[in-house]
Amino acid sequence: MTAISASAVPAAASPDPDGAVLHRPVIDWFDAHARDLPWRRPEAGAWGVMVSEFMLQQTPVNRVLPVYEQWLARWPRPADLAAEPPGEAVRAWGRLGYPRRALRLHGAAAAIRERHGGDVPREHAQLLALPGVGEYTAAAVASFAYGQRHPVLDTNVRRVFARAVGGAQYPPNATTAAERKLARTLLPGDEPTAARWAAATMELGALVCTARTPDCARCPIAALCAWRQAGSPEHDGPPRRGQTYAGTDRQVRGKLLAVLQGTVTPVPQATLDQVWDEPVQRARALDGLVSDGLVEPLSGGLYRLPLT
Repeated sequence: MTAISASAVPAAASPDPDGAVLHRPVIDWFDAHARDLPWRRPEAGAWGVMVSEFMLQQTPVNRVLPVYEQWLARWPRPADLAAEPPGEAVRAWGRLGYPRRALRLHGAAAAIRERHGGDVPREHAQLLALPGVGEYTAAAVASFAYGQRHPVLDTNVRRVFARAVGGAQYPPNATTAAERKLARTLLPGDEPTAARWAAATMELGALVCTARTPDCARCPIAALCAWRQAGSPEHDGPPRRGQTYAGTDRQVRGKLLAVLQGTVTPVPQATLDQVWDEPVQRARALDGLVSDGLVEPLSGGLYRLPLT
């Protein structure tokens, strides 16, 4: 592999490393330290990988594991999920948060049944054409399920690349064209190694090169890390976005949705009114759930999870 071009790395970075120098130590580390997660097992198949990728967006592994196991036991194939009303996907989503992901996964399952005979497609373009599937998810499924060569850029990978190659403590708040270019440059040339590299860099960011307390003593590429070579400088870019929950509309939406998830019969407005004292915020949150297709209003002031 050719060395990384200077245009792909911020000016503050140390001399460009050859991507191949990083591949072997990171992949060897992954082979020794990767977690045994159900979606990494051969029996998970492409559908298991896809379900995990939807669930793991903005949600930690320990919260995903029990829901994932229940989901695959109930809906082992896309057609099984597609045969159920979308509200059942929302119900089974539980408290994972960001429940629109459940609707998107249901929509993807329906499209897989209709367009691909019930099998998760192998081609990246076909994956990308599924409803609710973006660039990251398409690349992740193609790579992790089918062993293909695609750059897979989640938050963990972006942080590893920002530090090891860019010399910065954190990546930008949103993925940039320069990051995508760098990820393509770093990608090993053959498919099996590229797929392993994608998984390994993600795991390295999750377990070692963490956001708040990176464990550089355990890092297999610490000696090559541009951020370490620069003295581990503090972040000097735009403030990093923090996530708040208490008192937000997200919290109210979660409380309202939990009531509907807990029953198969329509719920009267009066019951929903009991979950939050502030009426304006409560009404706004409920309207948002209806607008997002997560809640279906019925006549007589009743609400339920969507059937269509």
